Amino acid sequence: MTSVPHFALFGDAASPAWADLVHIEWIPERSSRYDWEIEPHVHDALVQVIHPVTGGGEVFIDGRKWRLEPPCLIVVPARSVHGFHWTPHTDGPVVTAAQRPAETVAAAISPGLLRHIREPAVLRVDPAGRHAGALMPLFEAIERESNTPRSGPLAAGMALLTALFVQVARISESRAGEDDADPRSRKAAQIERFRAMLDARFRERLPVEHYARELGMTTGHLARLCREVLGVSTLDAINARVVHEAQRELVYSSLTIKQLAAALGFDDEAYFGRFFKKQTGHKPSDFRQLARQQLHEAAANA
Repeated sequence: MTSVPHFALFGDAASPAWADLVHIEWIPERSSRYDWEIEPHVHDALVQVIHPVTGGGEVFIDGRKWRLEPPCLIVVPARSVHGFHWTPHTDGPVVTAAQRPAETVAAAISPGLLRHIREPAVLRVDPAGRHAGALMPLFEAIERESNTPRSGPLAAGMALLTALFVQVARISESRAGEDDADPRSRKAAQIERFRAMLDARFRERLPVEHYARELGMTTGHLARLCREVLGVSTLDAINARVVHEAQRELVYSSLTIKQLAAALGFDDEAYFGRFFKKQTGHKPSDFRQLARQQLHEAAANA
């Protein structure tokens, strides 16, 4: 894999993740236009929760394939390479949301939700089970908030999204110990271990060699794995995790640039500034101002 498209939704060009914090649509709205095939792509800063209730098909996430048997739930975190093959007339809601604010809310009120926001999942939903009845009302409430102008849209959207991930967590826990729809591929398992290491150690600015050694593989093997599953180099994956956290903190925290640089393991503020501009095209201070302005405008226009 040499290049993976970066989309905002199903086939739309990427846009700032703060402009539309919580969006909902239905599977046929876009998938039917593409003959029910969504080619592998990436959302840089968006997490998706999809709830097919009729039809079926297959989903591919970071090198792993699941066969879909509705009703089910699909969680696709930011930066996961994914694609869909739907059977015709598959239907169900698709919620797309900015992952960073979702993580910020979860970290503040229920840190256990973070792994359900950050990890890909396909969960079978027992239509007769006690959790199934809570799902569609949440999707319907998100749709009402998205379509009806009213005060407090950002707060309501984040609250409903958090409630949705509570249900994802409960369904995941209820399925614990059962077999997934398809066996976990070795490559996908290795990538998940790599990502878990990144989540735990990215602030230490460790070299590629450290991660490869901890995973029990050569740097070349890790590089091939990242290229094949994630569509990027190992160093790009490491840097993307640092940038992801830096952007979240710049937008949603009061840390100074100097404090943030130190928290992310950079020796000095200037070095961090050069790194951030190379990765994003913006100075950290300019990015903070632009992103917060976009948030303000989104709230004012909602």
